Amino acid sequence: MRWHIYIVECCDGSLYTGITNDLEKRLIAHNTGKGAKYTSARRPVKLIYSEDAANRSEASKREIAIKRLNREAKKKLCS
Repeated sequence: MRWHIYIVECCDGSLYTGITNDLEKRLIAHNTGKGAKYTSARRPVKLIYSEDAANRSEASKREIAIKRLNREAKKKLCS
């Protein structure tokens, strides 16, 4: 099973980083208010970055690394 690390941009310009094994389904969940509590109040969200990971462990480690980046570094990663 492939895992994805992703960054979405919320309607207020904030960034949210997460992991999933079904990216399309997760984006739908975020945009219908059934995703993360953070994004439910900041809809709609749009996908601005994603990368694959071989397993959940790798995805979680990468998610933590990305979350530690400042906003500028995250934006640079997305471009």
